[in-house]
Amino acid sequence: MTEPTEYRAHFGFDIRFANGGGMQGEGFRLDLPSPDLDADAIGLLLVRHLGLALAESVVLTDLRIVAEQHRGSRGTASPTMASERRIVDLSHPIHAGLITYPGLPAPEITPFLTREDSRAKYAPGTEFAMDVITMIGNTGTYLDSPFHRYAEGGDLSSLPLEKLVDLPAEVFHLTDAWSSDRRGIGSATLADRDLRGTAVLLHTGWDRHFGTPEYGRGAPFLTGEAAQFLADAGAALVGIDSLNIDDTESGGERPAHSALLAAGIPVVEHLAGLGSLPARGARFTAAPPAVAGFGTFPVRAHAIV
Repeated sequence: MTEPTEYRAHFGFDIRFANGGGMQGEGFRLDLPSPDLDADAIGLLLVRHLGLALAESVVLTDLRIVAEQHRGSRGTASPTMASERRIVDLSHPIHAGLITYPGLPAPEITPFLTREDSRAKYAPGTEFAMDVITMIGNTGTYLDSPFHRYAEGGDLSSLPLEKLVDLPAEVFHLTDAWSSDRRGIGSATLADRDLRGTAVLLHTGWDRHFGTPEYGRGAPFLTGEAAQFLADAGAALVGIDSLNIDDTESGGERPAHSALLAAGIPVVEHLAGLGSLPARGARFTAAPPAVAGFGTFPVRAHAIV
């Protein structure tokens, strides 16, 4: 799906306050509701975004407006920028032989009743196909329940739909916020929003490698301290479009899984297409079957925008 064209301003600034003092910044970036704003209008958006009181003057320097995906700047959305309701699929299709995670078995699909054989069981002109799929729960885009990590944790059948369906989505577009030598996503990157009761979705862009050998190496992840930050912040669900919510190359510890699932927060891994979502405003759903005594299962994750 083609991502909508969005715009951001790049600039330095010098803000003076009516009651004295000031603040400066350089290399700042700010979401814009449209590309035709002048410096004065962008200055007002900056004050609103930073939540500043008693600002007397705002001077912008080196102002550039570029086509760039929004990151969720506060107070910058235009109330007139309404669009038609759309549903965005955020899941990888499952097929026989799919490798989701290196080392885990691929799903197998076999016929139980073929269409040809069914013709002998039903009225003329009526036929059905019934197939059997054998797969590990960690296949495609899937959800982890607390039981996945903790023997006493809630299984898939215990998850309340309130934590899985129609959640307000806070999407963090982080494609340029990590690198091969700094793969962990820390809490400071997530600290500018109220996340209580939301689906926190981490868009790293790693889903572009899904189904290839590159997917299993060097993937971005959520740090343990950031996971605890999200748990303390009251997130309802956390999802990522990467190999794992944890760093699988640092040994057997899984601090992000441990913190989130201990707090009863479901985790969705291997999401796709998060770049098609706005930073705020979408509603997210990822509900697995209510399987008792089971910890993980594929979901048809999607968002309504």
